[in-house]
Amino acid sequence: MRTPPHEQGLNPAASDSAERRCILTRDAGARGTLLRLAIAPDGEVVPDVLARAPGRGAWVGVDKPTLTTAVAKGKLKAALARAFKGAALRIPADLPDRVEAAFARTLLAQLGLATRAGACINGAERVDVAARSGQVALLAHASDAAEDGRRKRDASWRIGMDEEGSGRMGIILPFDRIALASALGRDNVVHLAIIDKIWGARILDLLGRWQDFGISATGRAGNADASAPERLSARQDNDADTAAAELKE
Repeated sequence: MRTPPHEQGLNPAASDSAERRCILTRDAGARGTLLRLAIAPDGEVVPDVLARAPGRGAWVGVDKPTLTTAVAKGKLKAALARAFKGAALRIPADLPDRVEAAFARTLLAQLGLATRAGACINGAERVDVAARSGQVALLAHASDAAEDGRRKRDASWRIGMDEEGSGRMGIILPFDRIALASALGRDNVVHLAIIDKIWGARILDLLGRWQDFGISATGRAGNADASAPERLSARQDNDADTAAAELKE
């Protein structure tokens, strides 16, 4: 997880490896495993998924049910009061839902940025060509993509990765084709491919963090019955680690 410029040192790579402490559990962990809660000028506590908001903030490393309980029982309020003595804070009762909505908005926004940067392509034919030629760093499908279509794109990816028979599959995103089309500025986005390792690592990291927090089955834009994405495979996690290492070199 990134931090605002005023919280970063001169070495971004070193800053990324720094630890933060969860105000609820008091456990320490890397920023990429925690969520920053920013304090708005009016005192409202808001989710800061990319950790870029200015001003004060605190870190939590719990899932949605735990955060929901902490908000309902006043544990989050008490923890924030200890962290920011004397500050007038306002914690929305629906903060956990706002966190999940923030993850959804951020992931869609990142996919849109990747598309505009030329790092994300869509369309069955274009995805197949890129996948078979070994250009695809990450393959993903809309939640309402047909199983047959997913299987064909997955098979193309395995061929391009020289991993036929490995069982490698693309990720099923928690968005339907309408939500993805809106985010990417394209028509009918059913299958998409990230063709840049660094962008692939970013998307995997963000999706994994959202999944760890907890992705609900309903309530996301344009997606009334999306299932949570399939758990990231160890192979995909390794790809993300490799790409992240390349980014720091």
